[in-house]
Amino acid sequence: MPRPLPPGTDPVVAALVAHGRRAARARRAASAGLSRRQFLLGAAGTAGTAALLAACGTGGGTPGAGGTSGGGGGAGDALRWANWTLYLDQDDAGGYPTLQAFTEQSGIEVEYSEDVDDNDTFYGKVQGQLANGQDIGYDLVTLTDWMAARWIRMGYAQTLDREAMPNTANILPGLADVDFDPGRTHSLTWQSGFGGLAWDTEKVPGGMATVSDLWNPEYRGRIEVLSEMRDTIGLIMAEQGVDIAGPDWGDAEFGAALEVLREQIANGQIRQVRGNSYAQDLVSGDAVAVIGWSGDVTALNFENDGRFGFAIPESGGTLWSDNLLVPTPSSRVEDAQTLIDHYYDPVVAAQVAAYVNYITPVQGAQEAMADVDPSLVEEQLIFPDEATLSQVKVFRTLTPEEEERYNRDFLDVIGA
Repeated sequence: MPRPLPPGTDPVVAALVAHGRRAARARRAASAGLSRRQFLLGAAGTAGTAALLAACGTGGGTPGAGGTSGGGGGAGDALRWANWTLYLDQDDAGGYPTLQAFTEQSGIEVEYSEDVDDNDTFYGKVQGQLANGQDIGYDLVTLTDWMAARWIRMGYAQTLDREAMPNTANILPGLADVDFDPGRTHSLTWQSGFGGLAWDTEKVPGGMATVSDLWNPEYRGRIEVLSEMRDTIGLIMAEQGVDIAGPDWGDAEFGAALEVLREQIANGQIRQVRGNSYAQDLVSGDAVAVIGWSGDVTALNFENDGRFGFAIPESGGTLWSDNLLVPTPSSRVEDAQTLIDHYYDPVVAAQVAAYVNYITPVQGAQEAMADVDPSLVEEQLIFPDEATLSQVKVFRTLTPEEEERYNRDFLDVIGA
C-alpha cells in the first residue's frame, strides 16, 4: 500500500510521487512479466543490480540494441546513437517502440547505446578522435547545453539542414534560438529538465527544502552530488544568493560555492560525486539524498512505489537541456537528420515524454499527450507552467576561459 506523504509536502514533490505511483500501478497492470526497468531498478537490495545499472552507461552498443529491424544489415549499416540512461521510451521486451517505428518507416537501422553517463567523461573518450577528424563510433550524440556549446565552438558538430527536418519547426520558441547555437544550425534539443534535491522518503521522512539540508550531520557519508558542475555548483550558488543566469557574478561567487563543496567532501558528508549513476545508489540505499535530476526520480518511482521525493530548492533550481548533434567525422548526417525529424513529430515526442518524464521541446506534444496518457497532460515535470519555470534558472554561458578554469577547479575539488 502506498505510504502517505508528510503534511505540508511541496506540491512539486506531491505531483512527482503521485505520478510515480500511478505509473507503477499502470505498468504492473499492463504486464505480469518482468520489465527491463523492473529488473534494473526493482531489486534494489542486490549487489548484482547495482553492477548491472553501472554497466548500462559504460558499454558500447551492440547492433540492433534498439530492437530495430529492417533496412541496413550489420553494425556498419546502422546509425549509431549515444544517449543517457533511461532516456528513451522502452517496452517490457527491452525494445524501444518509437525507435522501432522509425526503422519500420524509414528502413534505417539504429544502433542505440546508453553510453553517456557524464558530459566530461564522454568527451574525454572521444576528444582525441574528434581532434584528428576520426570516426568516434557514433553518428548522433546527446549532450548538455554547455558541452554542446564546446563541440560547436571547436568545430566538432556538423551543420544541419533544417529544410530536411520540417518537423523541427515545432521546437518551442524558447529553445529555437540559443546563444551557443544561433538559429539552431548545429543542434536540436532532445529533452530539458530540472536540477534539484532528491531523497529516499523512508530515510529522510521530513524531506528536503534547501541545499543546506544535505549537510545535516545525520546523513554524513550518505549524500551524493552531481558531477555536472553547473547543477551542483549552480544550486549552491543560488542558495548563496547568486543569480546564476545573470552576468553579474564571477570568480568570487564561483569560488565561494566551490569552497562549500570542498568542505563537504573533505568532512565526509558527501559520499561520492556521480554522473547518471547516482540513481542506483538511491535505489540500493547507499545514498539517502542527492542533488539529482527530475526525470530520473520519476523513473525510479515507477517501480519503487513512490519511494523517492524531489523538490526544487527554496532558493531555486537549475534548468538545462540536452541536445542532439552529429559529430563532424560521421558520414550519416542525412540519416541522423531523418531520425531527429522523427522525434520532433508531436505524437512521437509525447510518447517519449510519457516514459522519460522530462520536459519535451516539441510544440503540440501536450495536445498529443491526451491520447498517449491523459493523466500527464498537466504534468509540471513535462509541461511546466510559468509558476514552475519561475523557480528555476539556466546557468549562464561561460566564456571559454571561464569554462576551462572553473571546470579545472571543480574537477580538482571532486578528485576527478
